[in-house]
Amino acid sequence: MSNGSLGIGIVGAGDIVRTRHMPNLADVDDIAFVAVTNRRRETAEAFATDYDVPNVVDDWRAVVEHPDVDIVWIGATPYMHARVSVAALDAGKHVFCQARMARNLAEAREMLDAAERNPSLVAAVCPPGIGVAGDRTMLRLLKVDRFIGTLRQVRMSSFGDTAVVNDLLHWRHDFDISGYNVMNVGIMVEALQRWVGPERDVQAMTRVHIKERRNPETDAFEPVRVPDSFSAMGELVSGADYVYQWSGLAHHEPATEVWLYGDQGTLVYDFDHDTIAGGTSDDDELSPIDIPADEHYDPNVETDFIDAIRTGSQDTGLAPSFARAFKYMEFMEAATRSARDGRRVNLPLD
Repeated sequence: MSNGSLGIGIVGAGDIVRTRHMPNLADVDDIAFVAVTNRRRETAEAFATDYDVPNVVDDWRAVVEHPDVDIVWIGATPYMHARVSVAALDAGKHVFCQARMARNLAEAREMLDAAERNPSLVAAVCPPGIGVAGDRTMLRLLKVDRFIGTLRQVRMSSFGDTAVVNDLLHWRHDFDISGYNVMNVGIMVEALQRWVGPERDVQAMTRVHIKERRNPETDAFEPVRVPDSFSAMGELVSGADYVYQWSGLAHHEPATEVWLYGDQGTLVYDFDHDTIAGGTSDDDELSPIDIPADEHYDPNVETDFIDAIRTGSQDTGLAPSFARAFKYMEFMEAATRSARDGRRVNLPLD
């Protein structure tokens, strides 16, 4: 914008933008909300009223093309992410995109290519909210203190009842909207890749147990193509082996945890409670490990993103760049191919 502020245009003004992003953006100086669009105009108008946005438009392209918009803030569902991100970057606008990055690797590649064509612009994906508080402590324990020595095995389970609490068709169950994104698989893989590194290969199995769901808008039952059970195993680039399992079918579900086994000990991270336990090979049992106050991470990803633009640093903190986010999309694509074809798939993909 000409007055020195950064102008933000919003594409997709749903609950995630209202509850997660707008409260933090309200604390950032010298920004202005310029335009907003949403799937239904009445919800966009309500958002504009609540947050004093002067322009409500019916087409996302009008947000991208608005001369006062410097940043396109994408809160829409994954089927919109690639088309809006690519258009915005090629129009000279910075991009903050809600997770997951895209529906599939081809769309993620389009986004990455657009970011690489426009290296002066900042493009990032919203990070997961899990594993954040103890992220710095886990990185120190694993990479600086080498608390468990050489990592040998990783076991992660994320079980919940999201698939069985009702029969409604949520957009996350809609393959045309979500693509290869399944439950919180991409979210967990993003966190694990920070701690233990990328995967060398994957052997996956997926199932759709609940094969029909009721569309709340039509009241008709529709087929479901997005799995509610997902298992993956393989080898990490580090040489450790891993076993990951997700379920949306679990009544009385256990804690979502990752167990890291090394030649010198064990670390356990409880994602539900952001607690760490560990023990060396000389210990008889695991003991709690405190997250020090100076390592406790409570990031403001919105501030980090704006600062990256203003400083030209490209450092968006915990929010992954398109290049970093591409890695978890590559895992999702490889796992999908593996489950479909019944074979192990090597990474990176060709």
